[in-house]
Amino acid sequence: MAKKAKTKETLPPSLRTEAYKRRHKAVILLNDKELEAIEMYCKKYKVKSKTGFMREAVLRTVMAQFLEDYPTLFEKKELDNLVVRHVAEP
Repeated sequence: MAKKAKTKETLPPSLRTEAYKRRHKAVILLNDKELEAIEMYCKKYKVKSKTGFMREAVLRTVMAQFLEDYPTLFEKKELDNLVVRHVAEP
């Protein structure tokens, strides 16, 4: 039995806009060991879509770096050393 593709009507309204259409292709090349590792991971964790998995993995890395690089008033070391104490109101 073939899987029914998601149509515009089955997508949530927030994803129906043209801005969310995937029109750009990105191709990566893997060596044998890299491909084997990904296939083992997908089998072990029952990943249904390798494309979605790889897209999510790349975007998680990108977003994590953006968040880390986000400008702040203080350096990361200074923020890590801050101690916040809760002061009860009278």
